[in-house]
Order: sequence, then C-alpha cells, then structure tokens
Amino acid sequence: MVFQALQLKRFLMGSAGRKKREVTNAKKPSWMMPAVSHGYYTTEAFKSPAGYEDSDSDFVVVQREQIEELELWFFGVFNARIGDGVAKYMQSHLFDKNPKESHVRAKSKETMRKAYLGARAKTRESTEDTHGVGSVSAIVIDGEKLVLANMGDYRAVVCRDGLAHHIGSRNNQSGKRHWSQRFFKGNAASTRQSKTSDLVVGAERVEPDTEFVILASSGIWEVMKNQEAVNLIKHIENPQAASECLAKEASNRMSRGSISCLVIRFD
Repeated sequence: MVFQALQLKRFLMGSAGRKKREVTNAKKPSWMMPAVSHGYYTTEAFKSPAGYEDSDSDFVVVQREQIEELELWFFGVFNARIGDGVAKYMQSHLFDKNPKESHVRAKSKETMRKAYLGARAKTRESTEDTHGVGSVSAIVIDGEKLVLANMGDYRAVVCRDGLAHHIGSRNNQSGKRHWSQRFFKGNAASTRQSKTSDLVVGAERVEPDTEFVILASSGIWEVMKNQEAVNLIKHIENPQAASECLAKEASNRMSRGSISCLVIRFD
C-alpha cells in the first residue's frame, strides 16, 4: 500500500477499529523464531490521507520488509506534527537503501535516534509550542531484537512474564536484558516543553519471557499506570482486541489526551 500523503512506500495507516495482522517466518524454522502479530486502535483515525497535513491527530504506521533472509517490522504511533518526519527518515535512510542484514542489525537503533532528533528539530523550527508533540515506535528484527523509541508523553511498555517494563526505567538496565539507552533532552523554554522534548532510544533482545509490547499515546498513560495496562490485556491473545480494550478503557476513564495504541505480540 502506498501512503501518498507522506510519499512513503508500503506504509499502512491505522484507522479506528481496522486491523492489519500478518504472521510470517523468514530465516529460522518456526519453532525457533517467535511469530509477530499486531493490532492497533485509534479514536481519531484519518478518513483520508489528504487531511494529514492539517490534522493534529495521531496516526499509526506498520511496515514489514524482507531484507535478504531478515524479517524487519517497523511500528509507530505518532502525533501528526512529528510523525511525518520520523516515518520519512526511516523510509529514506533505512528501507529504501536496500541494506545488508549486518547493517540493519548494527544501525537500526542509530537510524531511529537520528529520525527522532531530526523530526524534533524540524518541529521546533515551525512552532515554539511543542506541548503534546510525541511519538513512540518499535523495530522488530527477525523476532529476536527490539529497538524502541519514545518521546514526550508517548510510551513503549514491554510485558515480560506478566510484568510491565517501561523503556528508560532503571529496571531495564540489567545486562541480562541487553538493554542500552540514551537520553536526548532539548533546551526548552519551560518545564512542560522540556518534558515533551525528552527522547529515549533503546534496544533489547526478545527473550522467551517477552510476551508483548504496548506502544501508546498520552491519552492512555494519563489515566493508567504501566502495570495496569499490562494487567488489563495480558490475558487477551488477539492483539487487535487488546488494543481496542486499552483504548476503550482510557476513554471510559475520561482521558482528555489523544487515545491511540498498538500492541505487538510474540507467540
């Protein structure tokens, strides 16, 4: 599918209640490699790509690439003001380059970091008010490695053996989790803007106890804690049903923020 409004190849745009699910195995036998499935839900979906530039709503991006024998997934929940820049950068600097497997494994995290920094800088050039600007994304490499990034009040939470782990928190720094992180803070004019400018990028292995990942916007996290969100959906095997459950619960709790989420499950 071509998302012409963004001029990005093979991107799939989320819409309320619509599901795009794909389970594939590439390099390894299926019994060795986790199957990746996903579902997403947003309360204010785009009805037409033509409305993208003028909208401040969230949008969801899902892309799958086969690079040599490597299966690569790119997922994102983006605020419109910054998501365009992140998605375009990832397309032009990674997917369109026809990279080798070794490059993807070694450079995905750095490419994600640069995508966010560039998009954030461009957003600041166009407006001084960056409150509400945020995004969260994930790259899944061969079902074995996770590269995660979040900025502002958007957040990525990994569920391992029923427990929630927020990227950037101290409990993710164990060497056993192969976690690394970097913080990039801007010189914002206020505390609110400074918080919005925070960017965390990290990578970790998908271990046997890794069950699913939640990528969600501010409207989810302003009304529920990380473990609450995990507890709410950990018994829901269908990631589409899980994402809808999270979004509807946030709405029931009268969340005033943007409500969008994407659930990635490893089976």
